[in-house]
Amino acid sequence: MAPDGDGEAGAGLRAAQRGVVTLVGLQHLRVDGEQAAERALGQVRALVEEAFAAGHHRVEADVAPEQAALRKVLQRAGLRPEGRARGRGVSRDGIPVDVLRLARLRDDPAPGTQEAFLAMLDASLPTKRLIVQGLVGDGAGRVLLCELTYKKDWDLVGGVAEPAETPVASLQREVREELGVDLPVGDLVAVDWLPPYKQWTDALLLVFDLGQHPDLPERVTLQPSEIRAVHWRTPQEAAGHVAPYVHRLLGSVVAAERAHGRHTVFLEDGVPRVR
Repeated sequence: MAPDGDGEAGAGLRAAQRGVVTLVGLQHLRVDGEQAAERALGQVRALVEEAFAAGHHRVEADVAPEQAALRKVLQRAGLRPEGRARGRGVSRDGIPVDVLRLARLRDDPAPGTQEAFLAMLDASLPTKRLIVQGLVGDGAGRVLLCELTYKKDWDLVGGVAEPAETPVASLQREVREELGVDLPVGDLVAVDWLPPYKQWTDALLLVFDLGQHPDLPERVTLQPSEIRAVHWRTPQEAAGHVAPYVHRLLGSVVAAERAHGRHTVFLEDGVPRVR
């Protein structure tokens, strides 16, 4: 096995666990400029092939988020991004810092092939949280709001879509879990981009029409771990109970419906996009 990367020996491999090795000493690789990056790529590829030839099934590396050029070299060598490890690295001052982990498996498609290119895109492109919620009306201008157990703000029924789950299926599942009923999912009412809010990153919110069900509070079986109670409120009455962006969304939906009838509106942070 090549040197372990300590001191001036350069980049190398270090055993992490059975079948897994870590690329170390990456700070010794020069990646500034096209020629330097090509030389570094050759070194990384050689180390990866050495690891696989020795019988290891995984090669991994940790890099600082700001080391974009080094990360590009590792990705060209077939190491896919796997996410951010909080506090796993240590700065020169001894302070814990975040690192980005990349890894390649022995059975991954060879770099340069179409399969490898598509797999790298899938691993490296941004992902965005998708939230699905529903508007339930009582026929008198009020909407159903859920009083939640885990935060003070009330909210529309719904939640986060699971991977590979359609938005409609997600909403049907959430309604069944939270309210214990099955409601038909109607037309898409609003698409709302939500900027970062408190501890959450940005997200895309889809709001669907769940129909008019004035007797719904008498029929529900609430999910006790999440829903404390449900309430009817007009969009105006919702102020002070819901988060500001939810209040803006409700107001925008009502205003759009009054002006043009029920149709899908596109919103950014609860308000129509300024054109």
